[in-house]
Amino acid sequence: MTFNDLIDRRGTFSSKWDKMEQLFGVSPEDGLAMWTADSDYATAPCVIEAVRRAADHGVFGYSWQHPAYLQAVQWWMQNRHDWAIDTDWVLTTQGLGNAIALSLDVWTEPGDGVVIFTPVYHEFAHKVNKTGRRVVECPLVRAGDTYEIDLDDAQSRLDGSERMLIWCSPQNPSGRVWTVDELRAVAAFAERNGLILISDEIHHDLVYPGHKFVPMDVAAPDARPWTVTLTAASKTFNIAGQRTGNMIIPDETLRAQMRHRLNTLDYDPSALGVAMITAAYTPEGAEWVDAQIDHLNGNRALFDATISEIPGLWSMPLQATYLAWVDFSGTGMDHAEFVRRLRQDAQIATSPGPGFGTGGETFERFNLATQRTRVEEACARLKAAFSDLQ
Repeated sequence: MTFNDLIDRRGTFSSKWDKMEQLFGVSPEDGLAMWTADSDYATAPCVIEAVRRAADHGVFGYSWQHPAYLQAVQWWMQNRHDWAIDTDWVLTTQGLGNAIALSLDVWTEPGDGVVIFTPVYHEFAHKVNKTGRRVVECPLVRAGDTYEIDLDDAQSRLDGSERMLIWCSPQNPSGRVWTVDELRAVAAFAERNGLILISDEIHHDLVYPGHKFVPMDVAAPDARPWTVTLTAASKTFNIAGQRTGNMIIPDETLRAQMRHRLNTLDYDPSALGVAMITAAYTPEGAEWVDAQIDHLNGNRALFDATISEIPGLWSMPLQATYLAWVDFSGTGMDHAEFVRRLRQDAQIATSPGPGFGTGGETFERFNLATQRTRVEEACARLKAAFSDLQ
């Protein structure tokens, strides 16, 4: 299998394809699913082989967070991100959405404020609201072709009732890779305001040439007493359906608090998820990720070139992730009109920009982790849907 071999995901319990009509009115028969952040090509051969071995073994009994898995996570962080972690720091959860919900449960109370920098992954606000906490939006600042952080403005929005900051690095939906100085400033901001800092780093492996991702713990090791880092192989290897992610917690007190909560929930990781990640976090998996980035880089270049040809549309240059963040404000259309063209005329399902919070009102997010022919088709449809502007 290659990244360009077409795979029909319809009717396979894929939420990305099989819920497209229900959510967006886009038929899976004719539509393109470019919303949910998972990829349309097969995962790494080493991961598929691990699943084959498990199937051939035929026994799917209880498992646990065994040493080989922890050592694989440790190897990956050191070799891919220059991050030396202790295996004792790793706690496994049912994915990072679950990790965020657990963090809110353990370290905040109903009514507490939770700081997010918008526009940002919509599940941050959803999780905060569902747990009865209060979202405190701090808008990022558009600076040329990227976003910057305004911590003075953010400070003015706090009233002292905040207990947590959920940070996104690399940033979703913009694909921004934060600098070491920016990460240190965010960590210091959290300390000044007594905030537990949850750093969601799920897209950390998908970084384009010319950019360097730095984990929060590497940039600001002094912030360990108030920092929890979330990582997963789910986006990198397209195995989000295994619901397996990690909380990496160097601080003993924070780690003991979370370990106690996991114990009370009687949680152990998925046996198949553990086997797949252990196989993924290897030299073979790393080679496959490098090839995937080359493929995504080509998709990114093609998509951005097309967007630049359509007057009124602008795509923020991606530094990381496979999620293109496209601004339609230059068309002069309201949100309803450009979304109608996307859904009805182009038959493309995208993630609605307003769901990402303040700053997302004129945007839509496109998932480029698919076959090149599908990106080409999306480009042709976009040109047709907005042909009156050209």
